[in-house]
Amino acid sequence: MERGKIKRKHKGIYSGGGDREGREKNINMAQPEKHYKVFFLAVIALLVAICLAEIPLCHPRHKTAVVKMDEASLTVNNELDAEMVVSWLSDHCYQCVYQPLGVVPAGPGPGLTSSMDFTVGTQHGITLQLNSSPVSLELCTVHYHFWEHGNYSLWVKNLNDSSVVNCSMITDTETVNSYLPIMVAFLLFTGLAILSAIGATVMGLDVVKNLMFRLGNSMETERLINSDLGFPCRTVETATDTILPGPATPSRRLRSLDTFRGLSLVVMVFVNYGGGRYWFFRHESWNGLTVADLVFPWFVFIMGTSISLSVSSALRCGLSRFSLFTKAVWRSVQLFLIGLLIINPNYCQGPLSWDSLRIPGVLQRLAFSYLVVVSLDLCVAWNSLDNLPVDAWWYPAREFLLYWPAWLCVVVLETVWLCLTFLLPVPDCPSGYLGPGGIGDMGQYPNCTGGAAGYVDRWLLGENHIYQTPSSRVIYKSHLPFDPEGVLGSINSVLMAFLGLQAGKILLHYKDQHSSIMARFLIWSLVLGIISAVLTKCSLNEGFIPINKNLWSLSYVTTLACFALLLLVLIYYTVDVKRWWSGAPFYYPGMNSILVYVGHEVLEEYFPFRWRMTDSQSHAEHLTQNLLATSCWVLISFLLYRKNIFWKI
Repeated sequence: MERGKIKRKHKGIYSGGGDREGREKNINMAQPEKHYKVFFLAVIALLVAICLAEIPLCHPRHKTAVVKMDEASLTVNNELDAEMVVSWLSDHCYQCVYQPLGVVPAGPGPGLTSSMDFTVGTQHGITLQLNSSPVSLELCTVHYHFWEHGNYSLWVKNLNDSSVVNCSMITDTETVNSYLPIMVAFLLFTGLAILSAIGATVMGLDVVKNLMFRLGNSMETERLINSDLGFPCRTVETATDTILPGPATPSRRLRSLDTFRGLSLVVMVFVNYGGGRYWFFRHESWNGLTVADLVFPWFVFIMGTSISLSVSSALRCGLSRFSLFTKAVWRSVQLFLIGLLIINPNYCQGPLSWDSLRIPGVLQRLAFSYLVVVSLDLCVAWNSLDNLPVDAWWYPAREFLLYWPAWLCVVVLETVWLCLTFLLPVPDCPSGYLGPGGIGDMGQYPNCTGGAAGYVDRWLLGENHIYQTPSSRVIYKSHLPFDPEGVLGSINSVLMAFLGLQAGKILLHYKDQHSSIMARFLIWSLVLGIISAVLTKCSLNEGFIPINKNLWSLSYVTTLACFALLLLVLIYYTVDVKRWWSGAPFYYPGMNSILVYVGHEVLEEYFPFRWRMTDSQSHAEHLTQNLLATSCWVLISFLLYRKNIFWKI
């Protein structure tokens, strides 16, 4: 989180050209003649050293500002004879105005310095602008990326020519490598994965299998001999029956889909718990992507894929479309109510109140997308795909052309989104505005956060019933409520789920044809990637429609669907085709996704998912807590899987 002026400690006057480190103490000890005196003085010296460990051996030039996580201390030293205004601008803030950091008084005289301490953010690079006051003449600009808990000094002085101002940044103390904990965690989990793979490989060797077979056979025989149940008339189950696997039966459930869903869910739980308080595990302030922005669309995508497979299976079993529709409606209502009444973020402020109840939400959007996509699929799904004419002109593209009415409906929905986004008049805002408001766009549209998307939510739902603290507040200082799960964005979430539905159609029409399935996944991924490149002009902020999670922009959906198909190809190949990987441990949360999601939200503040930390300003402690909490849910889902307990809605 970028921070501007947080606290101003004090100002002091220091002599220019003096020793910056201060006067050190010199301690001289006389060497005694006898050994016992040497020992006695050595003990005293040790005690003194311990006592002085906490005492600085030099007089500090200035007090160091107490900094928090993702912050550093900056001292601006002014040797000029004019007051100086310091402003700052984050590299992550697109077309933003400089924000005031503070004022540094003029130096009291030639060779004398006036100083002021500030706290600055360390997540992104910062440009500091120094202007003389009151004429507001720019003296210099300094671009710098500060590091966490570092102490820095910015010296501003005149050179030989009094009209030339020199600004130089100096690092006073060593900084903290805030990324070291996540590197250690990555290496630890990578090591566990490697050990698990080695163990699975060893257990698959014929020698180990035979050894386990013989060991199991002898143990079973000994158990039956020593057991009171081993009567002569008892039919004994042979070791072969209990140990060797039975004949292979074709699985009707693709493990890769549950693995994909579980992977998305595990990352979602981790980032919801805080992600170690790293900025790239939080949602992007406006345009762009972070890790946290990937997982929810992928979850929506795989939901669409599952819809295609489940509807096709139900129709083959003879269930009526009306009964399936009523079940879909009831499931959507349950999801919506769970999201509205059970895991509503307003509980953080006390009991729910209708005056401030947030209506949109993650499960609410899932419920809407699920209902729309199921309804479309029920209208176009075939009862059987076995008797399709192979000589028909549309057969090579049957997974797409057979469902053209549903595609037509989706195109109409996207046309509605485009028209509302770019043509709807928004008071005091330009048409088609997609910016964050606040200090963005040079501060011209401070009350236009989200453009038409924000306006529709505020008009339809009311300002008190949408998200009050959007991510745009961090960098862009926007003050209007804005909901990333709002009304207009839900249209594009339908598109995301429908693209997942299309992936499911490919799996249905090319069942057991692995090469054809992966080839079509890659073709669709390429097409969606090209669309994203055109919409964004391959840039972060300059495109027609930038990638934006808050708006769930069209380019955001096509980009994330492109990534989802690529990831699905990789998982499908390794899990279902080559069977190199069982999908563990992500497979187990994927089989119990609703329980894990609702459970992690409801029990977030309870042990062992959260506890009081000794240092709340440490990335290492936050990361440890968040990783252990996420691992607990993976373990819970594994135990539920072993007990055959699944929560279905």
